[in-house]
Amino acid sequence: MQVNNRLFEIVYILMQKKKITAKELAEKFEVSTRTIYRDIESLSRAKIPIYSSKGKDGGIGILEEYVLNKTVLSEEEQNQILFALQGMKKIAGEDKDILEKISTIFNKKVNDWIKIDFSNWGKEEKFELIKTGILNKKQLEFTYYNSNGDKTKRIVEPLQIWFKDKSWYLISYCKLKEDYRIFKVARMKEIKVLEKHFERELPKEQKEEKYKLKNIVLELEISKEMAYRVYDEFEDNEITKNEDGSFRVKVEYPETDWIYGYILSFGENIKVISPKRVKSTIKVRLEETLKNYL
Repeated sequence: MQVNNRLFEIVYILMQKKKITAKELAEKFEVSTRTIYRDIESLSRAKIPIYSSKGKDGGIGILEEYVLNKTVLSEEEQNQILFALQGMKKIAGEDKDILEKISTIFNKKVNDWIKIDFSNWGKEEKFELIKTGILNKKQLEFTYYNSNGDKTKRIVEPLQIWFKDKSWYLISYCKLKEDYRIFKVARMKEIKVLEKHFERELPKEQKEEKYKLKNIVLELEISKEMAYRVYDEFEDNEITKNEDGSFRVKVEYPETDWIYGYILSFGENIKVISPKRVKSTIKVRLEETLKNYL
């Protein structure tokens, strides 16, 4: 263990315990007691309020005020950091020791405020593979089924994972399309992390327009029979209820093939009002589908 890491661990242990002996610390870190005393001296020089006492109940300790007074963060800021770390632990499988260390520094008990279940993905390993690709900047290879059920092999540079409208999505640079694409994670199969490294970053707002994901505003007419989906899948400010019980919905989505599959999933209970090009595309797809039944 490096010296700096050991010094931090010593402070962390002292925050947890009232006192501990140099011998116990030496055994834990597999070093000599002489090394531990040198570490304690280094911490004291760094103005960490460590003290030692002799006798039967003696040992090394740290002043309790240090835990309470050495932070410049407000109560709310401390809570926000803990909540964020807990969320990351649930989502990304982060080591729980990080959360415990920070909660000890803040002298706070962490409330278990969030639970995330990945079981609807089929396998939790899918998320781990995507996370590995993003964090290590490694390309991913997978089989993808679009909203029409078309199967393609994709190699992408994974950049960010999104949770939106009750579903998980991967934003990445697709080598096949030579552009940025959004993939629904549930439709990604046979995922592999490749050895090929990439340096690409997620585009920022100030970068060129051609690299930004474009949104499209849809105006939809949806029958009253689909009320449960309307209220489940759209926000209140996107919905206008008509006198006959049907709905007018105005919503903005990234312009991808997913839009067409989503609209078609409503069957005869939906009508596209605008834009015209979406209406035309839906019409063509319905005509192509109809050919399968002639």
